[in-house]
Amino acid sequence: MRSRSMNSRSGAPHEIVERALDLSRADGCVVIADEHSSANLRWAGNALTTNGVTRGRTVTVVATVNGGRGTASGVVTRSAVTADDLEPLVRAAEAAAREAGPAEDAQPLVGGGAADAGFTAAPATTSPEVFAAFAPALGEAFRQAGSGGRALYGFAQHGVVSSYLGTSAGLRLRHDQPTGTLEVNAKAAGSGAGAARSAWAGRATCDFTDVDPVALDAELAGRLAWAERRVELPAGRYETLLPPTAVADLLICQMWSSAARDAAEGRTVFSRPEDAAAGSRPGAGTRVGERLSALPLTLRSDPLAAGLECAPFVLAHASGDDASVFDNGLPLAATDWVRDGVLRQLPTTRHSAALTGLPVAPGIDNLLLEGGGSRSLDEMVAASGHDGPTLLLTCLWYIREVDPATLLLTGLTRDGVYLVDKGEVVGEVNNFRFNESPVDLLGRVEEAGRTERTLPREWSDDFTRAAMPALRIPDFHMSSVSRGV
Repeated sequence: MRSRSMNSRSGAPHEIVERALDLSRADGCVVIADEHSSANLRWAGNALTTNGVTRGRTVTVVATVNGGRGTASGVVTRSAVTADDLEPLVRAAEAAAREAGPAEDAQPLVGGGAADAGFTAAPATTSPEVFAAFAPALGEAFRQAGSGGRALYGFAQHGVVSSYLGTSAGLRLRHDQPTGTLEVNAKAAGSGAGAARSAWAGRATCDFTDVDPVALDAELAGRLAWAERRVELPAGRYETLLPPTAVADLLICQMWSSAARDAAEGRTVFSRPEDAAAGSRPGAGTRVGERLSALPLTLRSDPLAAGLECAPFVLAHASGDDASVFDNGLPLAATDWVRDGVLRQLPTTRHSAALTGLPVAPGIDNLLLEGGGSRSLDEMVAASGHDGPTLLLTCLWYIREVDPATLLLTGLTRDGVYLVDKGEVVGEVNNFRFNESPVDLLGRVEEAGRTERTLPREWSDDFTRAAMPALRIPDFHMSSVSRGV
């Protein structure tokens, strides 16, 4: 087991925060110390190949300097910071603030009372023990796959980030964030055309106690069996079942493109320029209040959502369209972005909320789509393909934005597109490039299934906490055939 760790002289994270604040000569200061630890397993051809444990630290210092024209901010982030590195880091942030112009998003720093009870405690960490029950089950999955003529490839990764936040206004907060991902590819053993068959499955988890690699292999075996028959289809519009992972990837793109200020200034799919002069109506110039879906779907975020828990306060390492370093420590609450099919809120900072008239609603590190029916994906398959071909997707990848005004996205299907005929999967078809807007899809969706926790495959490095239903789209646009995926 390979391991890398911080030097014992690095100092406790809460001490790093306090020392940096003491060193500050700026008018205001925010310090975030993030302690990282991770453990991983990797395998190929039904055998473990590598494993490892890592630990590290990053420290972000935000210095604010008041001037005659306004308040400027300087932000510097560095890794592997020890107590000896703090003064140069703080001075660099102060120099950056003095050289910057007034910060448009300047706000009073968030203050606080008593520090979090765990602020001075040691950071939470992960270790190989997180795989204590998972690893033997993975071995059984290898044996099961081998006897069935399958080869499994993939990785399991678990990480914990303990974030310590302090401000010169007296705020002292701490949050521990566990994140686990499991991704498995199954490939048909042997040679020839049959060996090209590949299937993927992924899971998100907090601690690996709720994932079953044996069941995952059985699911993949079923998909490889579907692929024994190959059907070539042309590009076109098809009734398509999007599994929860694909829905998550598309709606995460939508969230990342939904900043209230951008919408109010006419730059996104959520803009309504003709409404910009509508007096002081909250959200004037945006589509807030407009129906996006005929189905009673609710798209929401909640830092306390069961199984998807995330930081209940803002942790902003940089300012941008939908985040502000001045908002660090601001409490987060459950937020409905879309409620019963109607757009209710767009992400705002304190600054952009004042500009748009919308409530303050910073981004939250999870996303849930609810309000669909009770059918599972398998049950939706059984009800499909009676009036023509239906496609069942596995996942999407290489998603890119084509047009921000409509949020038109393009990307590829991957690791299995299947043909459903009269309620049964009858074969695998070729991969496609698609062109679709998630906002348009919400308007055209005919059925939403049961919401379940899922792993967004495309964005799993950046966003893992999602719960989505499968969606039935009557006319999903497969714009061209994709070869060699």
